[in-house]
Formats: sequence, structure tokens, C-alpha cells
Amino acid sequence: MQRVLTFAAVGVLSAVVAGCGGGDHESHGSTKDAEPTRTVEVTMKDIAFQPTSVTVQPGETVKFVFRNEGQILHDAFIGDEAAQAEHEKEMREHSGKMDDEHGIKVLPGKTGSLTHTFKAGEALIIGCHETGHYVAGMKMTVAVS
Repeated sequence: MQRVLTFAAVGVLSAVVAGCGGGDHESHGSTKDAEPTRTVEVTMKDIAFQPTSVTVQPGETVKFVFRNEGQILHDAFIGDEAAQAEHEKEMREHSGKMDDEHGIKVLPGKTGSLTHTFKAGEALIIGCHETGHYVAGMKMTVAVS
């Protein structure tokens, strides 16, 4: 019986770790197969992004490289205000599981990236939706002009 419980515990732990993501480096993008024309380095600290805003050109494909220099897990999700609100709700309902091409999780001391091609008129935000982070102001505005 002890052996069965041990295997079950290892299986559950493996599933949890796999679901959390955040390896040494994760790359996801809201623009598949697009070559970035620029890279923006973003530092994640407890509880803030640096820089807090960035300006991009319409049609520009930007790779955001997130470095978690904080002590806790952070994520980065790109979308407009409505998408941010929906994502916040989904994160709460699914215990923080992120299953979206517009977001990544980054463990402390690790890096991750998102790539996005911007369209004219977009009003986007990159937000962290770990419990309490977004409402505490962990967001970065993206001005498309």
C-alpha cells in the first residue's frame, strides 16, 4: 500500500509541476511564427514590472523578455482591459492555471518571453495575474502609435 501511495504522490507532483510551467526559459507568443523586429527587456519584481510602459509602432512585432528578479512566481498576460478582466477571472476559477497563448508564468530567477505583432488602435496592457498582483498595480501599458 505504501508503494501505491508513493507512486500516486509522485504522479500528482509531476502533474502540478508540469501545469505550473516556468522552466528556465519559456517562449510563447500571441503572434505565431513572426520574427520580432525589436526586443524589450522587462524586469519582474515583487510587485511591479519595469518599465511600466512601452511605445510600439503599428505592425511592429515585439519580443518581450521577462526576467523574474523577485522572490515569488509572476506571470505576464497581454491583452486589452476586457481581456485582462476575463483572464483575472479565469486564473481565480482555475487556481492560477494559465492555458493561453497570450500569457506565460515565470518562476523566481527565471526568464520567459512573449511575442506580439501590434495593430493600429490597440490599447493593450501586460498584467500579472498571480493572486493580488494585478489589483496591486502589477501592469505595464503598451501604447501603439
